[in-house]
Amino acid sequence: MSAAIHAYRHLLRAARIAFDGDTRVLEAARQQIRQGFREKASLPADDPSIGPAIQHAEEVAQFLKTNLVQGRKEGDVYKLRIHEHTERGDNDSVKKPKNNSKTDPNFKCCSER
Repeated sequence: MSAAIHAYRHLLRAARIAFDGDTRVLEAARQQIRQGFREKASLPADDPSIGPAIQHAEEVAQFLKTNLVQGRKEGDVYKLRIHEHTERGDNDSVKKPKNNSKTDPNFKCCSER
């Protein structure tokens, strides 16, 4: 049961980090988290569905904390709220050109195949 409590706390903390400053969305996330855990609260400790549910909760918490970025419109510009937990990639995949007719002489369009 302690793993479930840890997952619950991790989800609440991740929601607080992800939705900081947006009280409406933060409260909706908290309600959703509470509801999800209440639905499973009556399951016996040896139920085989508990392990995958806890794992899912931990994965959602990790995603919220590291991959979700909020944007806010300020005039004609959108500002992103990137925090210390936000995952930052190296953009190598963006730097590589896609295979298309301009960069790959062997590329064939669907009508040329």
